[in-house]
Amino acid sequence: MTYPLIVVPFVVITILVTLATRRRPRFRERMVASGWAAGGLLILTAIFDNLMIAADLFTYPPEHLSGLRIGLAPIEDFSYPLCAAFLIPAVFELLSPRLPQEAS
Repeated sequence: MTYPLIVVPFVVITILVTLATRRRPRFRERMVASGWAAGGLLILTAIFDNLMIAADLFTYPPEHLSGLRIGLAPIEDFSYPLCAAFLIPAVFELLSPRLPQEAS
C-alpha cells in the first residue's frame, strides 16, 4: 500500500460529500471560504511538515511515496488539510437542519 492510494478514498469522500451540499443555500460562499481555509492550511502544512521532517521527528519510506515533494514534505501530506477544508464544512452543512424558505 502506498500513500497516494491511501489518499484516494479521502479525496473521493470529500468530493462526494461536498457535491451533496451543492443545492444547499450559500454553496458558492462556502466553497470560497473553504478555498481560503485550504490555502491557509496548505501554507501551514508546507511550513510545519518541512520543519518536522528536517528535525527528524518522522520519516517516510520512499518506496511508499509518489516522489513529488514540496521541500522535504511529500505531496501526499497536503491532501489531508485540503480534504478537511472542504469536508468538514460540508458535513456540518449536511448535519444542520434545513430552515424553511421565507415567503417572498
